[in-house]
Amino acid sequence: MVRLVQIGNGSQRRVALVDEPHLLCLTRIESVYQLAAECIRNHVSLSARVLELATGERLSYDKVYSSQDEWSLLSPIDVPGAPERVLVAGTGLTHLGSAKDRQAMHEHSVTDPAKPITDSMRMFEWGIVGGKPQDDKIGIAPEWFYKGTGFVLQPPFSPLTVPSHAEDGGEEAEIAGVYIIAQDGSPQRIGMCVGNEFSDHRFERRNYLNLAGSKLRTCSIGPEIVVGADFAAVPGHVSIERNGSQVWQKAIETGEENMSHSLANLEHHHFKFAGHRIPGHVHVHFFGAHSLSFGAGFELLDGDWMQVSFDGYGRALRNPVRIEDKRTDPLIKVRPLG
Repeated sequence: MVRLVQIGNGSQRRVALVDEPHLLCLTRIESVYQLAAECIRNHVSLSARVLELATGERLSYDKVYSSQDEWSLLSPIDVPGAPERVLVAGTGLTHLGSAKDRQAMHEHSVTDPAKPITDSMRMFEWGIVGGKPQDDKIGIAPEWFYKGTGFVLQPPFSPLTVPSHAEDGGEEAEIAGVYIIAQDGSPQRIGMCVGNEFSDHRFERRNYLNLAGSKLRTCSIGPEIVVGADFAAVPGHVSIERNGSQVWQKAIETGEENMSHSLANLEHHHFKFAGHRIPGHVHVHFFGAHSLSFGAGFELLDGDWMQVSFDGYGRALRNPVRIEDKRTDPLIKVRPLG
């Protein structure tokens, strides 16, 4: 299992292999995108190529992680100079915990057949029945959402913003898959990352049809991308800090054993669309959350710090919350060209 980070120093960039407590810089490689594209083109293993190239400068991971070094952590994946070629999306209602929190939002019963349930809960139940097909068959489609292009991906330690027009912002602690599309149109999984998908749950709670708009927010992954990660059963932890003290925390679980859909089924239903198989494009796909602080009635405030970690996925992902002043929300006017 290989863990990589991307780091930057002004106009300079590096990819580094995590070798705790050090980072071993790769020679001649400036981005994971470049590395993955070369491995596909030359038909070589990405992990093996990393080990061959990890002969560059040795850095202190502690200093880089704590911003005490001239190098800083970047998002672990991007298309340098072309963020529009990154598609960020995800699937929801894939975990038992997420269904419980969604149920709490919409205040309907998933266990009592005599009570009505939302369409969201109905989709969750379909996943329980048909989300893990056998023998390479195609299972039921999951709930899918779009978050944006690479512009929405924020590096570790960078703020996740609640826009002035939004009603709320809340963490969603998840694992995300990272993919590149080869020149023949085939999706290739580079690896997986810790993620904070971040959404407007209060807006969604008004009506489940607001889900699409609630997802159009900044998000973050990293700091590490894990090549060959275990995704069977992955325990993790999410917490919220306020003024230096932890004010909410929960143990969480992800991985196929804790989900209603298999990884293969989630990947098929994302990449079955021809528009998701454009050569040279990158995809970041969130696999769903186990639990949300919003589901526990917790409200994030400006300046709070969100922290997410999963066993085997490297160091924790940390991001502060930034809430824009609602008084700055202008009316957007469109000027006709005619």
